[in-house]
Amino acid sequence: MRSLYLILFTLTLTCCVREDYFGLSPYGNIKHIVVSNQSGNAKISTDSLLVTIEIPGGVELSNITIQSFEISSFASSDKTVGNILNLYEEAQINVTSEDGTIYGWKIRAFVASTTPQLDNGNLNLWYKTASQYYEPGLDAKSTIWGTGNRGAQILNKLATIPNDLGNDNMAAKMITLDNGTLAGTFGAPISAGSLFTGVFNPDKIDPANPQAAIEFGTPFTGRPDKLRFTFSYNPGEENKYKKGNILDYGDACDIYALLEIRQGGKIQRLATAWFRSDEMHDDFSPLEIPFVYGDLDNSYPGFMMPVEHGFVSQDSATFVLPTHITFVASSSFDGANFAGAKGSELIIDDIEMVYE
Repeated sequence: MRSLYLILFTLTLTCCVREDYFGLSPYGNIKHIVVSNQSGNAKISTDSLLVTIEIPGGVELSNITIQSFEISSFASSDKTVGNILNLYEEAQINVTSEDGTIYGWKIRAFVASTTPQLDNGNLNLWYKTASQYYEPGLDAKSTIWGTGNRGAQILNKLATIPNDLGNDNMAAKMITLDNGTLAGTFGAPISAGSLFTGVFNPDKIDPANPQAAIEFGTPFTGRPDKLRFTFSYNPGEENKYKKGNILDYGDACDIYALLEIRQGGKIQRLATAWFRSDEMHDDFSPLEIPFVYGDLDNSYPGFMMPVEHGFVSQDSATFVLPTHITFVASSSFDGANFAGAKGSELIIDDIEMVYE
């Protein structure tokens, strides 16, 4: 027990060290920014002190609100969350480092595509983390993708790994792994492989609740008709609950995308595309799932319904643009509750939004 807490403490302490320095910190970087109506992640260049932000056409650029903002540790800024930017022309944010150096950051907007895709949706880009395992994306700063590896690797487990399909084509392989006897004693017998849009927040690590550390979603402003991906799935033989009892139903993969509107601290579901299957699918082939805009009626299974929020109004569902998309794939549909079959394997590639 003491060893487990020590591992978690060490991980948390390590993750809290943002930038190394001696004496007064010279760093004055913008590390993260989200503004109203933003589409996709902001592109941040520390070399040129430039942030480029994608905004949909037709948006009033003179009244753009900063919704989320992170700068270097010990630095200060003349702008913060809630401040307004005029992005008809380049805006400037001045960041002052702890040692007093002032960095003048330029904020530049450009018109977003009306048919946006997810960055690195083909999953060909993977970067090596400081802990020497791979995560999807060009680098940690710019990626929209996350996995559960940040938590699982404290047990020397990697449930989501790059899979080489040949011809310079990579995919994501998710495997439901046995965590061993000790972890099982604490109610965490398995680690389900997962892939999602969002970030893993080490300050919220909870061994009893894997999803507590995940902040799902990424800015997105398209209205796709379908979700398309290529996949294979092989469920494990014995589906168990976290207490070790064998369940009377098989394991299943989950692959879904949710279009959401997030404003004023409130989340509303705009559209749903969801695929759950307990069938073996050895043939690595494409599949399309339609987005359902607005409410889901009683003909849809309960697991597709929002838990902590509702839907947009039926009228606005016909025309309004989302602000975010949450995409999730997992080798075990109930892996967040440590339920699943050891050996369940999901491979996914070429995640695409289809516009008709």
